[in-house]
Amino acid sequence: MPCLNEAETLAICIRKAKKFLSENNIDGEVLISDNGSTDGSQDIAKAEGARVVSTDIKGYGSALINGTKNAYGKYVIMGDADDSYDFLHLMPFVEKLREGYDLVMGDRFAGGIEEGAMPWSHKYIGNPVLLFIGRLFYKSKIRDFHCGLRGYNRESMLNLHLQTTGMEYASEMVVKSELNGLKIAEVPTTLSKDGRSRPPHLRSFRDGWRHLKFLLMYAPNWLLLYPGFIFLILGLVLGGTIVVDKITINNINFSIHTLLYCACLIIIGLSILQMYLIVKVYAYNHNFLPKKQTDWNHKIREDRIIAIGAVIVILGIVLSIIAVETWKASSMGDLNAEQTMRIVIPAVLCLIVGFQSIFTGFMVGVMKIRTETSI
Repeated sequence: MPCLNEAETLAICIRKAKKFLSENNIDGEVLISDNGSTDGSQDIAKAEGARVVSTDIKGYGSALINGTKNAYGKYVIMGDADDSYDFLHLMPFVEKLREGYDLVMGDRFAGGIEEGAMPWSHKYIGNPVLLFIGRLFYKSKIRDFHCGLRGYNRESMLNLHLQTTGMEYASEMVVKSELNGLKIAEVPTTLSKDGRSRPPHLRSFRDGWRHLKFLLMYAPNWLLLYPGFIFLILGLVLGGTIVVDKITINNINFSIHTLLYCACLIIIGLSILQMYLIVKVYAYNHNFLPKKQTDWNHKIREDRIIAIGAVIVILGIVLSIIAVETWKASSMGDLNAEQTMRIVIPAVLCLIVGFQSIFTGFMVGVMKIRTETSI
């Protein structure tokens, strides 16, 4: 149990957990991972017969990482020390672990949520939104992505090298388990109103954003690849049409001004795709993602990226020369913007994209350099 000033409810949680172990003849311990309590929680835990370990690094994730590392058992069941989870009925978790599952998630929506136990914003907005994103991005079948009552094989979890120190640790555990192909099961559990008189440590907006940010960062396809292609294709299709001649729809003209915005879409799209390449190389060298998702890293050749960038720069220079020659033909006087900007905008676009690609190639080369910490 992670603990930060839980003096009001810690004792009853420990008693319930110990009763569960005793009634089911399970050889186990109750471990309290303290996160800097100042209300005497440590003394309460020891008086109730629990073992206490401490960590100086603040945060929910930090406490759970520390607890997992210090646990003696083959299996671990984690749950908050606020008396909101049912520590008397944990056998469904234990049975699934004994069947060989690496992670067993509690499902509060299947087991039941007591009135007042979960804020309406969490129940109808936060949890459903994060659940939808988690299931979509990671092809997960889990129905309750953020239940705090979970069981897991200690060795399997340690092998994931979980790192986040805050509330987003709950997402990291599920995401990395899914990405690494761990066996996951769900069992119904109940959620009761906690027994504390003080407000919970959870901060809805701050911690919700941290969960969302984590889900996005570990899904570079959804964060970078797909948006990048959408921007690029929109810019190319629309801009490729307008560069030839203006488009008129219902007496509305789309001309060089729209072409400029199309060039902007292309630049944004390519920039995002280039960041995607850099993230993939980083993920491969630093085990940010499983190797099976980044094993094409060796096919990314910085020389090719630099060469493509150089060709695009040359094309930009050629188009710029054509634009200057057009200017010369008019004795370097005023030009017809409708005509010349259809040359100038693509020329500037090529120069920007080309040089950006060249330096992206060098950046990829730097990222591919393996150091001792990345091997």
